[in-house]
Amino acid sequence: MSGPSVSRRDLLSVGVAIGSTAALGSGADARSYAGKMPWIPGEANAPEPITAGPFQFLTPDEATFLDAAVARLIPADDLGPGAKEAGVTTFLDRQLAGPFGKGSRWYMQGPWKKGESTQGYQSRLSPAELYRAAIKDIDAHCNEKFSGKKFSQLTADQQDQILKDLEQGHLKLKDSEGKTFFTVFLQNTIEGFFSDPIYGGNRDMVGWKLIGFPGARYDYRPYVKQHGKKLNLPPVGLKGRPGWNPNT
Repeated sequence: MSGPSVSRRDLLSVGVAIGSTAALGSGADARSYAGKMPWIPGEANAPEPITAGPFQFLTPDEATFLDAAVARLIPADDLGPGAKEAGVTTFLDRQLAGPFGKGSRWYMQGPWKKGESTQGYQSRLSPAELYRAAIKDIDAHCNEKFSGKKFSQLTADQQDQILKDLEQGHLKLKDSEGKTFFTVFLQNTIEGFFSDPIYGGNRDMVGWKLIGFPGARYDYRPYVKQHGKKLNLPPVGLKGRPGWNPNT
């Protein structure tokens, strides 16, 4: 794509390297065993499967913004569907509605001092508050600069330029920090594209198919020493795969 200096190839290399912070952040807290046997079949703290449906956090305007933005970060092309088609907006909505969005496991109190870039997330806003404020600010900026148009109504090249300006810190927003938002948004988009489909993104395992990842298989021992070889195994998620029958 044009604009932001994030090619699909660069994006995939980053996506494979990073952990799914947002997805992991939504998991259950440690269990209290209280004299109980912890490993009872069917009693593990499995994640609740997410299906497409009414948004839990995003407003319709925010969802439209994110659909347009994720489609520029990971566009559909001859290699396969992009982030929008993979349901990344649904993934983002559920993450923002949960503990990650609230920053419920983070220290979010003062004193407020300017941190170093190596110290991670520094905003006073929770991720959900950051998304809400930044989307509003970006649409207001677009409205002023492009004759009343929102980000989702701009051309692809115009959208790319806005994202590039955010990435480089050139776009100053009213109530949020644009570069911080872009950094978090890009990371969360990658997570949604490559996370297990149970979290709402990576629909039909399109991200895993793109990079040849076999998924959450029970046993990889036959393949441990097959370095550099293409396995040609269909990906399997935590819920299995389409058409999979546990009785066969």
